[in-house]
Amino acid sequence: FANYCMMTDRVNVGVRKMQHHVHSSQTRLFIKGGKIVNDDRMFEADVYLEDGHIKQVGTNLNVPGGVRVIDAKGKLVMPGGIDTHTHMQMPFMGTVSSDDFYSGTRAALAGGTTMIMDFVVGKRGGSLIEDYNQYRKW
Repeated sequence: FANYCMMTDRVNVGVRKMQHHVHSSQTRLFIKGGKIVNDDRMFEADVYLEDGHIKQVGTNLNVPGGVRVIDAKGKLVMPGGIDTHTHMQMPFMGTVSSDDFYSGTRAALAGGTTMIMDFVVGKRGGSLIEDYNQYRKW
């Protein structure tokens, strides 16, 4: 059998593109039953990805067989990394960040961070609302 396979034109040596069905099954991902978190809302849905790109979001999605499935029931599904402590454009200890929201979020995205939560510094015993309003003025 081995000698027969070596004599046919179906055996290729070296690097080549995988057959579509083999390649696709290894690069397709189906995230099922999670709570999707976007910038404007949260909702229950499934996510289907191919080659790292989101192709479908919703319920009752039509996905091909052979996909890798992740059960996300009871979990939050977010589009990338989250940095929960950033300082953009904010005066802090006598300095100001060299990044504003534009340059800082572009740099973050280059590293895979798709969401930031900027830090609001307040005065001890102060009002959180007043601190937030001051932050919005910077």
